[in-house]
Formats: sequence, C-alpha cells, structure tokens
Amino acid sequence: MLDVSVAYNRYKFLGHEFLTWLWYMIDTDFEALQKADPEMDALAIGNRIVLENHRHNRDETITIRGDGAGLEEGVMALTKGAKVTEMHLLFRAGELEWRFSVKGESLSISSLKTPQTAKLESAEDIEGAVLEKIYLVERVVKLVEQLYAQFARHRLDPDWDKKTVHRIMAWIRQGPAAD
Repeated sequence: MLDVSVAYNRYKFLGHEFLTWLWYMIDTDFEALQKADPEMDALAIGNRIVLENHRHNRDETITIRGDGAGLEEGVMALTKGAKVTEMHLLFRAGELEWRFSVKGESLSISSLKTPQTAKLESAEDIEGAVLEKIYLVERVVKLVEQLYAQFARHRLDPDWDKKTVHRIMAWIRQGPAAD
C-alpha cells in the first residue's frame, strides 16, 4: 500500500491540471461547466490566481492578485509550462454569490464567503440560520466535487492528450479572453 505522503506528492499534479483545465473551461465552454450546477449563472476567476512552473531545476511561482488584475502574466506562465496551483473563484446562482479559493494539490476550499443569510430576529431563528449556512457551504463543496468529477471524466478519456490537451494548448497560444 502506498504511503499517504508519497501518494499526495505523486498525484498532486492532478489538482494543478484540474485548475488549469477549469480556467480553460471558464474561458471557452461555460455551458459545459453548468452541468456541475444547472442553477449556476456565473463562474469566474476572482481576485487571485497562483501558477507554478517546475523546469530546469528551478521553481517559479507567479501570483496575480487584485480586483481587475489582468491575467497576461498568467498566460505567459502557461506558455512556459506553468500550471495553476491555486485559484480564487466567484460563483453566482440567481441572486446568490459565493467567493472562495481552491488549492490544486488538495482541492481544499478556503476564504469562503457565502451569501448573506437572513437576520436573526429571535432565539428560535438560530437553528434555521445554522442550517441555511450549512446548505450554502455544502453548495460550494458540491460544486467543486462535481467540477472535479467532470475533469476526471475528461482526464481519463483515452483521447485526453490528443484532443483536450491539444485544445488547451491552442487556447494558451491564442491567449485566454480578458474579463
């Protein structure tokens, strides 16, 4: 049996590929991503993205942050072989909006900001408010799980290298769309 730390280090690249694929899909095929949550109206890169490139025995980390920050440096890093290792996302469904970050190596969710819940008017409202907050958190966890499952189906396809990687490389060469 494979030691947990060995497995973690051996397969963490899959999370990085997932986030790189997710950027590509957000930019090129949002409708396909809606299968993860049919009520999703928007999924966009938020105010932070981290890319890493491990080549020529040198590690390079590029962090782009700030509202309205351009992704040109990220695109350049992708052309040099970098992968997305962390991404801040904005998820919108109807009037509700979530903001959160996903780390590729563990698919952990952090900095989660859920939509506001109703104000508590009495002590009896606490249970309902807690259940509503749990639902809002679970919605993001389920979204990430569904998006990763969608990625895994593509990644396990025998034509992954011929079709999907080829399309992603063409997308990188043309430069992802500016938001």
